[in-house]
Amino acid sequence: MLIAGWKSVSMVDVHGKVTFTLWLCGCNLRCPFCHNWQIAENEGCFPLKQNVLLEELESCAFLIDYFHVTGGEPLLQWRGLSSLFADIDVPVSLNTNLTLLKPLEKLLNAGLVEHIATDLKAPPTELYGLPEKASLKLWELFLKGLELVSNYKIPLELRIPVARNLEQWSYIVEGLKKINTDFYVVLNPLVGKPLTNPRDDEWCSQYCWPRKENVEKLKRELEELGVEVYVNTLPIFAK
Repeated sequence: MLIAGWKSVSMVDVHGKVTFTLWLCGCNLRCPFCHNWQIAENEGCFPLKQNVLLEELESCAFLIDYFHVTGGEPLLQWRGLSSLFADIDVPVSLNTNLTLLKPLEKLLNAGLVEHIATDLKAPPTELYGLPEKASLKLWELFLKGLELVSNYKIPLELRIPVARNLEQWSYIVEGLKKINTDFYVVLNPLVGKPLTNPRDDEWCSQYCWPRKENVEKLKRELEELGVEVYVNTLPIFAK
């Protein structure tokens, strides 16, 4: 597998959990706000030395809640993931965009994943960074992915990138209707430089840095639906 590296102890990759986090390269989306776009485009990537990773994981396994795999889109390398997960004795968390359904189902059916994290990117025609027809098709696959995770009753961290000047609520409601498993929402206000290095600076200048009151309003609306919500707070919001 091609990877960008790992962090043996992380407290920021799954809400409220300590993880050993591995970054895999490659992605089938081109999200304009993505701050890992170099990884997604295979820049600076190198082959995984699985024995080295497993030795380090074993040494700190007592500290962590999940072995967490992110990217990029890890399911592009699902065969290697399947082999890796089979050799791991700690619970596995997978961060995926939920558009590669057959690989996801193979891992879930084999009982190799205990937790899923995903981003509800809305509207997809803006946040997927692809032509409209392709984006809408991927959105439909994402909704089916939520149903698939629910069918296997896998706990879910549903992350919502919060944009500025975009209508997101109708898509959020559509996504929530597909979930029938334990889940919570993490609101991630989209930010640009100097805090991140987004793929598309021009796009980010228009849609990043949502107003604080808009993020708070979205939180209230979700809580009114009975959803457990957390917000990744930032020192700066749009004024």
